[in-house]
Amino acid sequence: MLAEQRLGKWLTSGKPAPLQSSHSWRPRRSPALKRCVAAVSSSPSVDTAAVFATDKRPIVLFDGVCNLCNGGVRFALTQDPQESLRFAALQSNIGRALLQRCGRQPDDISSIVLVEEDACHIKSEAILRIGRRLRQPFPVGAAPLFVLPGFLRDGFYDQIAGSRYNVFGKQDVCQLQHDQHADRFLQ
Repeated sequence: MLAEQRLGKWLTSGKPAPLQSSHSWRPRRSPALKRCVAAVSSSPSVDTAAVFATDKRPIVLFDGVCNLCNGGVRFALTQDPQESLRFAALQSNIGRALLQRCGRQPDDISSIVLVEEDACHIKSEAILRIGRRLRQPFPVGAAPLFVLPGFLRDGFYDQIAGSRYNVFGKQDVCQLQHDQHADRFLQ
């Protein structure tokens, strides 16, 4: 009854009712993610062709505030002694521009993306292609997973990605580069 009275007051006052549920349809952004997004422009102005003009290595776009994603980047750095991969946070200007180049929204941080000069790969496909570039046994271990249909792999990926903040937590700031590997991070 109390809720009905409040709703009645809001309807007659002409003011919009405040959201009562934490499960509203609006996406909620953490303060850390808001700082990352605020640090970049709303429409990235980066020449993505220039990114591959002198360096053909693919670029891994990752969520810069996600602990799971940052752990994956640290793992890839240690397992890629040939330095065949470069990295950029999805929230960075270059990350947002490359997302648009791949036909995705510039603020879409829902998936890891592997950007090659002539192709883009997301979700499980990106992870498997990254795995093929790492030292043994990861290329061999990833090979059988290519046989699984993409919808099965991506379904599993979506389950993990959807709960990554709750299970693994977030950083307070974007992790854009490591001092030891600064040349492999694009900003």
